Amino acid sequence: MFVDSHCHLNFPELRGRIPAVREAMAAAGVDRALVICTTIEEFDEVQALAAAHDDFWCTVGVHPDSEGVVEPDCELLVSLGRRPRVVAVGETGLDYYRLGDRSVADMAWQRDRFRVHIRAARRLGKPLVVHTRSAGDDTLALLREEGADAVGGVFHCFTESADVARAALDLGFFVSFSGILTFRNAADLREVARLVPLDRCLIETDSPYLAPVPHRGKVNEPARVVHVAACLAEVKGLPVAEVARATSANFERLFALPPAASPSPGGS
Repeated sequence: MFVDSHCHLNFPELRGRIPAVREAMAAAGVDRALVICTTIEEFDEVQALAAAHDDFWCTVGVHPDSEGVVEPDCELLVSLGRRPRVVAVGETGLDYYRLGDRSVADMAWQRDRFRVHIRAARRLGKPLVVHTRSAGDDTLALLREEGADAVGGVFHCFTESADVARAALDLGFFVSFSGILTFRNAADLREVARLVPLDRCLIETDSPYLAPVPHRGKVNEPARVVHVAACLAEVKGLPVAEVARATSANFERLFALPPAASPSPGGS
């Protein structure tokens, strides 16, 4: 019924608990999850999770904050992106939130990496999973320059402005909301969620981070995406079931996946 469109199940907090994570998902009505890659070094582990479980899919990419890691070229991303159950390129993008003593000009390496990911996505014909933080204008500019509207994608864990959301929608991208939507101090984000059409919304956990209210501060996991859905439903004045159906259909449309199989009578 629900889909977690962005989680990191290979991270230390969750990798040893996969059976329990999947049991909790089933109990909560979360029938699928997208396991996100953040470095080339972890790709094999991420892809193995997706290959081992029919309710998981995965991505290939290098997070903009990842430094001192293998820097992929377009050929490597395309090669890995053709492996089974890889449905998108990312997460990729720009993050200027932790510049420290660096300037935006110093982050040219992030912009170069982002361009490589966009070009790989276009060659693969697969969507992008975009991370942008305090970098909305440059993120949008690079997506436009590199023709990312040809493949589309999702702005994950959205925290940027309404103007950035509108521009992302104009490029054909989806907007994904995480547990941040439930936080008391996230009124501005809830206003953004009101303006994003339901047929362009996704929901996610970004597990093991950003646990939603009432679990804030705890290790997050895919089962808790139901709280994000409930908050989005409240913001939009809709039944939770309608939000679940729409965001699941959006997930299938974006990542070119079939609908979830219905459980057989008496089955698990």
